[in-house]
Amino acid sequence: MSTPYPFTALVGQDDLRLALLLNAVSPAVGGVLVRGEKGTAKSTAVRALSALMPQVEVVAGCRFSCAPGTPDPACPDGPHETGPGTSRAARMVELPVGASEDRLVGALDIERALAEGVKAFEPGLLADAHRGILYVDEVNLLHDHLVDLLLDAAAMGASYVEREGVSVRHAARFLLVGTMNPEEGELRPQLLDRFGLTVEVAASREPDQRVEVVKRRLAYDDDPEGFAGKWEQEESAVRARIVAARDLLPSVRLGDAALRQIAATCAAFEVDGMRADIVMARTATALAAWAGRTDVLAEDVRQAALLALPHRRRRNPFDAPGLDEDKLDDTLEEFGGQDDEPDPDGDGDGGGDGPGGGGGGQPPQDAPEANGPDTGGDRAADIPAQGEPSDSGEQKAPAGGGEQAAAQASEPFRTKMLSVPGLGEGAAGRRSRARTEHGRTTGARRPRGALTKLHLAATVQAAAPHQRARGRSGPGLVVRRDDLRQATREGREGNLVLFVVDASGSMAARQRMSAVKGAVLSLLLDAYQRRDKVGLVTFRGSSADVALPPTSSVDAAAVRLESLPTGGRTPLSAGLLKAHDVLRVERLRDPARRPLVVVVTDGRATGGPEPVALAGRAARLLAAEGMASVVVDCESGPVRLGLAGQLAGELGGTAVTLDELRAESIAGLVKEVRQGPQSNSRRVA
Repeated sequence: MSTPYPFTALVGQDDLRLALLLNAVSPAVGGVLVRGEKGTAKSTAVRALSALMPQVEVVAGCRFSCAPGTPDPACPDGPHETGPGTSRAARMVELPVGASEDRLVGALDIERALAEGVKAFEPGLLADAHRGILYVDEVNLLHDHLVDLLLDAAAMGASYVEREGVSVRHAARFLLVGTMNPEEGELRPQLLDRFGLTVEVAASREPDQRVEVVKRRLAYDDDPEGFAGKWEQEESAVRARIVAARDLLPSVRLGDAALRQIAATCAAFEVDGMRADIVMARTATALAAWAGRTDVLAEDVRQAALLALPHRRRRNPFDAPGLDEDKLDDTLEEFGGQDDEPDPDGDGDGGGDGPGGGGGGQPPQDAPEANGPDTGGDRAADIPAQGEPSDSGEQKAPAGGGEQAAAQASEPFRTKMLSVPGLGEGAAGRRSRARTEHGRTTGARRPRGALTKLHLAATVQAAAPHQRARGRSGPGLVVRRDDLRQATREGREGNLVLFVVDASGSMAARQRMSAVKGAVLSLLLDAYQRRDKVGLVTFRGSSADVALPPTSSVDAAAVRLESLPTGGRTPLSAGLLKAHDVLRVERLRDPARRPLVVVVTDGRATGGPEPVALAGRAARLLAAEGMASVVVDCESGPVRLGLAGQLAGELGGTAVTLDELRAESIAGLVKEVRQGPQSNSRRVA
């Protein structure tokens, strides 16, 4: 087993270390979600924490880590008699992004259950993580149904496995830690709320601190055991402090004054539900125990708010997590009161040292601002567009000659339901019909590999004709593996909507870009809810660019869309070829996801020899790939050349006018295009 990087050797990241330690002291806090850019020691810190966790006493031979003093009466390996057990290190279990449901919660042997009536249960990762740490790297990329199972188990402290009326329950209490890069997509607000604490991390911009990070990492890579040995004394001290804080935790008093501050803070920031109040109370109590105190102070409440509330304030994906610290201080001061027992030291810090500035509630001096690090998650409205005055009053220079200021996006709209015709097999989502592992049962087939969803009726029907030949003599059904049938289910998949936008110069282009940005933002919001991908290709000047690679990250999309420039000639063929390249790469990454190409142009093509002919050949190349498409005609004026309609014919798609560009119009058109090939190559007036 490799030697983990010492937790105490981490440089900076005070908030991250404090949040992890508070959960080690009190797992009831509810875990930690670590958000931040790549290369910021998120995974290193989580893995290092496992070495600090106290030893656990378990029943010998129990696969579910039952405590010998209080064994789980419903343990599948039980019943256990109370008595001495064995001691082992707390486990850290990693949940892979591509794990199956059975790997997470465990699996029942359906064949033995039907033939013998025996609950033969193979434990999953939730059982392995009981009384330890469950770590999910890139939790935002985990399938929704796995996240639901994971967070339900974390909230209830138990895991349930149900298979055709056969159920198994076992305890599953663990410290849940998830890491994610916001640029790769966000978690749903409901899932964000299930994490007790959230920490934003970013790499330090201080040269001296960065040098120290590199020195320590190189020293660790050269000699992991020797490097860990140099930090063993500090590791032992933190380990002992965790044990002492756990012992002290039941004695910590949460006074009425602190409770009023907690309730007032949650009300002031308008968080939904009561989970925030409970998490803040548990976090403040853990902070006091970590500091070696038996009373919760206002500083503990303040630090608890900074850790527990930022992610709960997100009303939609465009909202950046964070707190207004001035408002927080005003609320705490307004509702503050004298505790029954004052701080024994009189200095308000509660004593102690270590990560988090002594654990007494004061945030680190170098902590990131309330809106978090710059990871592409800032609100688009906070970034001045090109050519427009910034907050300092300075005019931003255009990026190139002849380039116009970036158009502001129009207000996004709630889009209509989009769906692809037929039955796909794409990534799990909430949009188009597809064959999935979850959904309503539509039939049965022989299992390919391990059986995951039994079709009971089809299994009985397959086994029934062979009962006499198999010598059945009792009431039980003689079932063999060849009789088992896998249920086929129909659910929903996600799609890829790729916008190909003419960003050439003219006032019409600016008007077009404003409406297009609003439409893309609307579909991004819808994609966030339905687990779609949306991409954006623009063409102007002499080339085409991928302004927004296929993504579900609405934060990154909003920023890039807001600063999208316009101006120059109209290389239509380059835009179509770039779209073809994007879809080709995306098909290699995700061959089952079906795309729709939305081309926003007046059909004119300029630059280079025979630009119109080149555009036609590029369009036919896309049509040959079988891509569904629509052309939004931006041509204006009394004389219309009808070039957009011709382009739609080359693409085998549909043409619409610029007046129908509003978000709901595009959404409705997309739905219409996806109804089948009979709608292709016709113009909507």
